Amino acid sequence: MPRGRPRSFDVDAAIERAMDVFWSRGYHATALPDLLRATRLSRGSLYAAFGDKHSLFLRALDRYIADALARMDVEFDPRNDPVDGLRAYLAGYVERTSGSNGRRGCLLVATAMELAGGDAEVGRRVAGFFKAMEAKVAEALSRAKAAGRLADGIEPATAARVLVCFVEGLRVVGKTAPVRTTSQAAVDALIGRFLR
Repeated sequence: MPRGRPRSFDVDAAIERAMDVFWSRGYHATALPDLLRATRLSRGSLYAAFGDKHSLFLRALDRYIADALARMDVEFDPRNDPVDGLRAYLAGYVERTSGSNGRRGCLLVATAMELAGGDAEVGRRVAGFFKAMEAKVAEALSRAKAAGRLADGIEPATAARVLVCFVEGLRVVGKTAPVRTTSQAAVDALIGRFLR
């Protein structure tokens, strides 16, 4: 028999709410009272479920990363046309970097800027995410190359690195809330160099 009372709250919902606070305020600017209000937990319940603020942040960051990778798995589904997958992937970034969506920014980019250089756990997660994203993009580009859809001289691994840097740059520029047509024009100009 497990010891203690069972949890009377939805752990996933609490992580989601904490993620929103960290996303809007940043790690250092988020205080324990902010997390208690957002998760609707007592101090004791929060610590019992998640440990400390840093542990809860890592859980929130893991959720954000898992959601992003799951979205890419749908976009790059190998049963679908790889070029359509690349276009869907880039369209998602246009949507997330335009207007008020763009102003919200990206939890991962903000975390990389704030913590990755000084927090080994965070640094590993951020680097792992970028590596996984690059691998997914490279695989789609390799399939596009095999189908004769990549422009001459384009190597999937190099192009994937460029695209990852590009979309993460879009997330940074998105903080200035560019209009959708600006983000779309940048995407069209870049992808036009890669595809036939």
